[in-house]
Amino acid sequence: MPLTMKRRFRKMHGLGNDFVIFDAREAPLEMDGATARALADRRTGIGCDQLIVLEPSRAADVRMRIWNADGGEVEACGNASRCVASLLGGDSRIETAGGLLSASADACGASVAMGRPRFGWEDIPLAYPMDTERMPVGWEELRDPAALNVGNPHVVFFVEDARAVPLERLGPMIETDPLFPERINVNVASVEEGTLRLRVWERGVGLTQACGTGACATAVAAMRRRLVQSPAVVRLPGGTLTVAWAPGEDIVMTGGATAVFEGEVEL
Repeated sequence: MPLTMKRRFRKMHGLGNDFVIFDAREAPLEMDGATARALADRRTGIGCDQLIVLEPSRAADVRMRIWNADGGEVEACGNASRCVASLLGGDSRIETAGGLLSASADACGASVAMGRPRFGWEDIPLAYPMDTERMPVGWEELRDPAALNVGNPHVVFFVEDARAVPLERLGPMIETDPLFPERINVNVASVEEGTLRLRVWERGVGLTQACGTGACATAVAAMRRRLVQSPAVVRLPGGTLTVAWAPGEDIVMTGGATAVFEGEVEL
């Protein structure tokens, strides 16, 4: 590959969770953490929470690879899945490192079947065995969380007022705790008139306007504790998602996906 090359990209967002998307299905694109981190930089790059590369797939319509803003490649991203589903249009299947996703999209947005949640301590993973529905651990005022894997790992705290939690301080502390050997996404949620108010500290990104897998994880954890019923409405700073789930079934997430602009960048 030449030292520099120009590639087309799309900028999209799902409820303010924004992505730079490269389509490498016909022209391969070599991506690494340093390049992803440079492109994600909001001052010197294009700027995004996650960088997405679409590649050919033998198992689905497309393979989606995901890099967080810190350059780390991750398994899944719910909001990006809706954006990719919107690009593909109609019914589609998306291969990710976290599993195969089924999606459908129309002019109003997209629904994605995110697979079945996993609750085993080794599936998250945790450093040692414990009950993941109500973990006997805490960090300052955040205590007794649930943990689950919905394509990537999440810990969920239910609090009286999610907006009052100093997540910008506690989020990085919990994300990097030795209890979580692969780090963790941190969710704080409160139940308000049958809906969930959610804020997310995203692994490798920080505070985000929205997190699709966080909404899925939080809704499932709330349903298991009988705090809400399915389908659950999840309100994030960037907007609202709807999450449906029943034990033994796939999680289905529905929400908007917005195209912002297209451009060309020199790599």
